[in-house]
Order: sequence, then structure tokens, then C-alpha cells
Amino acid sequence: MPAGTFNGTPPATMRAAVYQGNSSIAVESVPTPMPGPGELLVRVESCGICHTDLKKIEYNLLAPPRIFGHETAGVVAAVGAGVTAFQPGDRVVAFHHVPCGECFYCARRLYAQCPVYKKVGITAGGEPAGGGFSQYVRVMDWIVRRGVEKIPGGVSLDAACLVEPVNTCLKAVEMAAPKPDELVLVLGQGPIGLIFTMLVHRTGARILTTDTIERRRELSVRFGAQASYDPPTVDLAGEAKAVTEGRGADVVLVAASAPGIIEQAIGASRPGSRILLFAQTSPKERLEISGADICAGERTLFGAYSADIDLQAESARLVFSGDLPVEELISHRIALDEIGAGIALALHPDAKSLKIIVQPQRTSQ
Repeated sequence: MPAGTFNGTPPATMRAAVYQGNSSIAVESVPTPMPGPGELLVRVESCGICHTDLKKIEYNLLAPPRIFGHETAGVVAAVGAGVTAFQPGDRVVAFHHVPCGECFYCARRLYAQCPVYKKVGITAGGEPAGGGFSQYVRVMDWIVRRGVEKIPGGVSLDAACLVEPVNTCLKAVEMAAPKPDELVLVLGQGPIGLIFTMLVHRTGARILTTDTIERRRELSVRFGAQASYDPPTVDLAGEAKAVTEGRGADVVLVAASAPGIIEQAIGASRPGSRILLFAQTSPKERLEISGADICAGERTLFGAYSADIDLQAESARLVFSGDLPVEELISHRIALDEIGAGIALALHPDAKSLKIIVQPQRTSQ
């Protein structure tokens, strides 16, 4: 069946990649979830492999069994009682978190800290964990009301599943607030780092980037960086100072979690700079830095995590319009049965790998 079409009858069982614990995943046959009142059943066509899920698997951060995957695009297969905004056959992107909009944190636009936001609202069965690494997901009622975007015709489902990561990056860039006369340093040019580069380029700021993989550095320059460096082979602080009259970067976006990367960010930044951590999501990660670099250097060190519902429509527009060429980030499209190899490649990228998309309806070759 072609991607983006609908045949009308969800099956009783489906295939899903189930986290087993001990850093392992197995593809199994599980019951297809059915939608309750106000809910949707979405047939998953595309789901990106995200490093936050990889960390949960690699570091065993959550109890098994769970079905991960949250960068989800697909086709509505069934609607629950009372749903009028969607119908079977609609192509949609579904966010797995939506805030309440009324609590202390929502009033301060800290949506990721909202107790309702912390509840995962999409499941493929069992404890909700996103569920996109499966053939069908159940989208719960509060997500249906505020967290689902229809995909226009002509937009691929593979591109559409990147709306959620674009949202998280757009949130971070807005928090860092680069100005046209500033120098922004982006550390790491994986899929997230390259999205950062695309977004920062739109602000008019100058951009320097780093990555150990040559192809990623080449893409970085194509997407707006004035230069991209292999970090072990360059004096990054010297390069940043050379283009800022000896000061250093005004803004640093840390899009990777390699050892020593925070020290590198501080060393290449000027006094009074803004340093945003984006990739440090595991509670097992620890930082050891000089207090004087932050205090006496008057630097601001802060974090950004997850999506912002206020940016949901804009992130969808950026992807659907083609303003951000995110489909160029996709290096691999794999079947569900190949997810083990896909996860291994995402954890240990080669010279050509970037964004890996799981297509659960596809059969392995």
C-alpha cells in the first residue's frame, strides 16, 4: 500500500519495536491499540530516530517494556467518538507532549516543566512512550485537541516527521536570541546541529560550527555557516576571536554531548556570552566547569528541552513550506525490522549517516 493512503480497517495485531531493558529492542507482534472517545488511531508511516530515545535505551533510563519513537507522521486510521476535526485518511503529525496552559509553569512559558506536559500522550500499547517505532499509535484526547497538525498535500511524510525536532530547535534558538551583529558557535552538526544552523542563518547572525565528520561540515557551510571545523584539529577559541576583534562567540549552542564540550563552549565564548545546552538530557551526564568562567565572566549558562506549543504552527510551516530543507538531512530510510542496525548507526554515525527514519509499514529488503 503506498505511503499516505488508507485502506479502512486497522488489523488486530501489529509489529512494534519493544524496548526489553538491558539496552535492547526486539520487534514483536503486539495488539493494535484502539482509540477511545476523543482519540485517534494513526498508522505510522515515518518516525525519526531521536537521541533522547537513544539515551533512554542505551542508559536504561525507563523501566521496560516500552515502545519508543516520538517524531511521528502518519495517516489517521480510525477516530474515537466525538472527534470531528480529523477523519480517516488525514495525514498528520502528532506531538507526544501538550501542556495544560494553566499552571505556574505554563504561565511562564516553561511548558516542558508543566505536569500535564510531562505526561506522554501517544502510545503503541503499555506505558506511553511515544510509540512511533510501531505500525500504529493511539493519540490521546488532550493531544488530539491541541497537538496534531494536518500535513498538506505534496509534503512527504518523511519530511513531516521532522516538525517536532524543528520545534525543539526553534524554541532553543528563540531562547538564545541571536542578533544579526552577533557570532553564533554551534557545536555539533548532526541533524539537530544542522537544523540550528538553518534557523540561526535566518536571523542574520554569523555562524561558526564544528563536527568531526567531513560531510556534516560541508552541509553546515551550505546551510549558512561561514566556516565549519573539525574540533580536534583547530584552535576553536582562536577562530572565534579572530572574527570578533579578539572577544569570542556571543552565543554558543551545544548540540552534542561529547566529553569536554562544555569547557570548549566556554573557552570559545566571550565574557557576557550566552551558552545554551541542548544535548545534555541524561541524568547520568555530569559537568565540571570553572565557577569563575560563569560568575566572573558573567556568562549565562542555560538549557532548552523539548517542544513549545506556541511554536507548533510555525515549526510546521517551516517544514511544510520548504523554508527549511529538512529532507536533505535524511540519510537512511529503514524498515521496522532494521531498527537495531538503525539505532547502532545513530549511536555511532559513519561518514554518510545523518537523520535515520523508520518506516514501519515498509518491509525489509
